[in-house]
Amino acid sequence: MTELKWYVMYTASRSEKKVATRLREKGWEVYLPLVTELRQWSDRKKKVERPLFNGYVFVKTHRNQLWECLQVPGSVKFVHFSGNHATVREEDLDKIRRVVETGVAVETDGGEIEPGEQVQVMGGPLQNMVGECIEKGNKDYFVIRIPGIYQNMLINIPRKYLQVLPKRETAS
Repeated sequence: MTELKWYVMYTASRSEKKVATRLREKGWEVYLPLVTELRQWSDRKKKVERPLFNGYVFVKTHRNQLWECLQVPGSVKFVHFSGNHATVREEDLDKIRRVVETGVAVETDGGEIEPGEQVQVMGGPLQNMVGECIEKGNKDYFVIRIPGIYQNMLINIPRKYLQVLPKRETAS
């Protein structure tokens, strides 16, 4: 049998939590990264949990069982890139988990972000995490790339907490 991999499922709009729950009820291992935000209404403020990546749920399964996962109401399809099912490495999901668990404010960006300096976080809840530093709108962001879904997590961390790593020599 093929190995278990984390596949990326696309869900109907605003159905991520329901789909994740239904998949878990059927015995699948599922990861849905959620972040808490303070939302303002005209009469009140409320903390709400929203998916970090809109429309995405990660399902750990075998390739030949993808069709079974799609039988869950609210699931739309599995994400494909260049004709192949999108998969996410365990270490990338570990990075996502670590960022979500810290509660730091995080933005996501599916656009093309220019590569920046390789940096390491020197303190705080993300200490020792390695990523890139870019400037966007006069702010420095620590970027963690999730190549399996062409998404980036942007975390505003002051540059004084980032240490630039030496450039790796490229073989020529």
